[in-house]
Amino acid sequence: MPQPNEDNLLSAVLDSWDRNNRIMVNLLRALPAGGLDARVMPSSPSVTEMFTHIIYVRLVFVEEDASEHAAPVPAREWVRDTDPDRIAASLESSARVVRNVLDDRLRSGVPMQLHYDHPLLFLQHMIWHEGYHHGQIKLALKAAGLPFDDEQIGPGTWGVWMDKSSVS
Repeated sequence: MPQPNEDNLLSAVLDSWDRNNRIMVNLLRALPAGGLDARVMPSSPSVTEMFTHIIYVRLVFVEEDASEHAAPVPAREWVRDTDPDRIAASLESSARVVRNVLDDRLRSGVPMQLHYDHPLLFLQHMIWHEGYHHGQIKLALKAAGLPFDDEQIGPGTWGVWMDKSSVS
């Protein structure tokens, strides 16, 4: 195991964000037909609304906490988007924005502007928030009679976290 130093710790931190986003995109890509409209309850947000909420939250927190990296924030937060390619592209682009903030703030030592005592807390909030919605999405699919088989979805989710090939 390599000895920790600033460069490989930063690489591991940025890789953890990249893996988180890969899991979210994999989850989106694995949705069965009708999965975007699944809800836990009639009053709950749909799967597509949770994905668009995630994108919105990423960008609004960047706007508030690292405004020099801000990208356009969607006008609405809980949007029903039926195009998985557009959602995936927005997940990818918003993930790059968050990654750039993390890279910049961790290298420069410049504090976050509004929230968070440290950029790692921003990262942890983003990952925790998205993990929460990941669970909600899987529950919504179950409630709609469209559950994932754990063996099928596992490699694209848990397997991404546990892959040792990405960071040395």
